[in-house]
Amino acid sequence: MTDHVQSKAYNSWMAIDIAKDFNVVMVETVDGNTKRFRMANSASDHDRLVEVLRSLPQPCRIGFEATGNYHRTLAFRLVTEGFDVCLISSLASARFREVMFNSWDKNDPKDAGVLLELLKQGVVQTYVEPMQSGFHDIQELSKTYYHITLSRTRLQHSILTHYLPLYFPEMGKWWSSTRSAWWVNYLLHFPTPASVTQYSVEEFCAIASPVIGRKVNKAAKLLELYATAQHSIGLPIREYSVACQTFRLQLQRYQELTTLRQQLEQQAESVLNGHPDYVVLKSVPGIGPIIALTILAEGGDLRRFAHHRQFLKYCGLDLAKNQSGTFRGQEKLSKRGNARLRLALYMATTNAIRQTENSFRNKFHRYTLASPNDADLKRKGMTAVMAKMARVIHALIKSGTPYQGYFEALPSGSIPLCGAVGAYRTP
Repeated sequence: MTDHVQSKAYNSWMAIDIAKDFNVVMVETVDGNTKRFRMANSASDHDRLVEVLRSLPQPCRIGFEATGNYHRTLAFRLVTEGFDVCLISSLASARFREVMFNSWDKNDPKDAGVLLELLKQGVVQTYVEPMQSGFHDIQELSKTYYHITLSRTRLQHSILTHYLPLYFPEMGKWWSSTRSAWWVNYLLHFPTPASVTQYSVEEFCAIASPVIGRKVNKAAKLLELYATAQHSIGLPIREYSVACQTFRLQLQRYQELTTLRQQLEQQAESVLNGHPDYVVLKSVPGIGPIIALTILAEGGDLRRFAHHRQFLKYCGLDLAKNQSGTFRGQEKLSKRGNARLRLALYMATTNAIRQTENSFRNKFHRYTLASPNDADLKRKGMTAVMAKMARVIHALIKSGTPYQGYFEALPSGSIPLCGAVGAYRTP
């Protein structure tokens, strides 16, 4: 949310160009006096900055760009001291810098001056301190889950595209999803075809039966795994060679990351179990514990958005168009918002349209009814359903009510019994 008109008059402004070790600070008062100085990211310099702020004519407004996580400690100190703190868009500062200096070059003194001008004009964004709003723990839990999942996915690609083609190519057909725990456990015990064929069929079935876990037709599966190993084209390496040890090391690491991810999922459920927004989000079709966690971590308290269009813009789901003279460009998504929040909405939409009955699936069906196999039409339909899901989420959280399931009426106009049983969708 950007405030282009200042809600009240300020007597002084302070712009801070955030960096890792030293920050450049530029101050201007209402009478036109300016001052520029540097400060280190240390407790003593934070104290001196607070003293300078208290000596300025009040009220004073402070603005800075969000720079990694380096701004968080200083922002927390300033908010705790009761100062008016706001964010300045990095895109706005880059465009304004080009206008002011007729150049794209960048340096800290110029950046502080650019931030100060934007601050004086009121082109700022509301800063919400996660520690004070109570979303800090949720954000850290979501970010940790994201990084562990990212590491796990990269390791998964390494196993499927490097180790498996070399040592056991035929096992690739057994990979079905990231939740296939038996597959990794089996390769840990039998990483090469030779580790299987060294046993007889009876011995292999006895050893591998507890490894692959519970299966409906375990005997047939074990026989097929044994036959696959007999006709494998994998490299003939010894089971205790260095190459095989590295393969097993990666499989063990994959299991460890899987265990960590499961622990974080359980922790997210326990931490957010009583959160009212979390309960509302989980009632929406397609949204599970992790997607709800991501929406809360990246979006924060959605009640701060007065209108759903503000939330759509925050997600990057607002429309933008290039227009000049008689040229009228096509409207497209701006994609200038929170990318991780937009990804969470995409995943939720994908899950929702695969379910049997809900309003999101119905909307997607109406979009693609003319040409169900048109990829471009499917993409447009997905975008429309994503925007609808964002609007629904915003409305539900503001009203504090769970999602009411959509039930398609019969030709007679009545609701079928399967839909009349539950007025509200249950997880």
